[in-house]
Amino acid sequence: MAAIIIVIFIVGYLSITLEHPLKLDKTVPALIMASLMWAVLAVAFHSGLITVIDTHNHIYDASAGYTEEVEEGFVSTLLHHLGKTAEILVFLIGAMTIVEIIDLHKGFQILKDYVKTRNKKKLLWIIGILAFILSAIIDNLTATIVLITLLRKLIPNKETRLWYAAMIVITANAGGAWSPIGDVTTTMLWIGKKVTTGGLISKLVIPSIVCMVVPTLIASYLPAFRGEIEADPPDDKDSKRLLSSKTMLFLGLGGIVSVPIFKTVTHLPPYLGMMLALGVVWMVSEYITPEKNYTQDRKDAYRTHHALARIEMSSILFFLGILMAVGALESLVIAGTGVGTLRYVAEGLDAAIPNQDLVIMMLGVASAIIDNVPLVAASMGMYDFPIDDYLWHFIAFSAGTGGSMLIIGSAAGVAAMGMERIDFIWYLRKISWLAMIGFVAGSVVYVIIG
Repeated sequence: MAAIIIVIFIVGYLSITLEHPLKLDKTVPALIMASLMWAVLAVAFHSGLITVIDTHNHIYDASAGYTEEVEEGFVSTLLHHLGKTAEILVFLIGAMTIVEIIDLHKGFQILKDYVKTRNKKKLLWIIGILAFILSAIIDNLTATIVLITLLRKLIPNKETRLWYAAMIVITANAGGAWSPIGDVTTTMLWIGKKVTTGGLISKLVIPSIVCMVVPTLIASYLPAFRGEIEADPPDDKDSKRLLSSKTMLFLGLGGIVSVPIFKTVTHLPPYLGMMLALGVVWMVSEYITPEKNYTQDRKDAYRTHHALARIEMSSILFFLGILMAVGALESLVIAGTGVGTLRYVAEGLDAAIPNQDLVIMMLGVASAIIDNVPLVAASMGMYDFPIDDYLWHFIAFSAGTGGSMLIIGSAAGVAAMGMERIDFIWYLRKISWLAMIGFVAGSVVYVIIG
């Protein structure tokens, strides 16, 4: 039965990675995979065929006889994984809603109005720095979407814009790696009490800067970033800022940034801080005046219900499926070992490859091919190191920046691919080597200073 559970995971995982050839949203196999794995796990457990282990290393076995304690152990294990998953999902829903409220009030137009240069090299650095900073605050996916929207208003030439969009993927992923709210994987590690805000920033900000600066510096000497932007883009009347734009931008970003402070002061889980931030931003959005001659009819256009409707619920459900599937693997005990499946894999890797730094860098390379969310979720079940350990920070960096090596390797890359129709092979030939240099350079710096 254990083999069946593992096979379900492998087939589901392959279906997720083959999302584009199969033309099937990756959320579908993730949900089916998680449900089937827990169903088989439950049937096999109650039949006494397998044992399960909880996060406190308590093993439950029904083969010796069904008892209330055994049943409670299994249910508690399931609820624990659901609870940890729910913490991440509630956090993400709150953050995504705040970002959509800002966008609803055209808050990001404030950033767009500050970029006026036509020099290609200077624009590359401005966009790169913006992506690096913005992704640490509102996450790398949202930062990529915002900045590519900005590029469309600055660069009318499609071919030129592709280069900038591709570089945004590298710099946004680098920026998201050192912030607990900059990438889904760092958020998972943070909420899972593997890293702290201070530890993550202090250990990863320098390697992340190196990961951003090195490829940007090399790219600035490429022919694509020489000269001036050819023509001024047409004026877009729909992009004009509102009376509420500045207020909602700074209030929304301030609310998101306050979440780590809330956690530090109260010692409460981050999702509660995000709920508070969302509540405050939502309340202000209800009473603020977005435009002149503001009437009740126009008020409906700026209500938070519109922002909620724009959230990508498919992404939220994907995270639900993949995290619960990994939880099932973590709970399944390999016969004769006394440890869960993921811990067993970790011990095997340590035995096969004694250099742990090399293992983590391989994880980064793998995240360019396979979604980094399940990889990090699996690593959290594989290793049992204390909070802010060297390994957790390296995993955060590798999973966050390694995905830049392929256009499909990160959420930021997929967003850029969809918005600008970036060709996979074009990115592989033109950009992947830059991303790899940045990843290796940042990794070397981390190992040296870590």
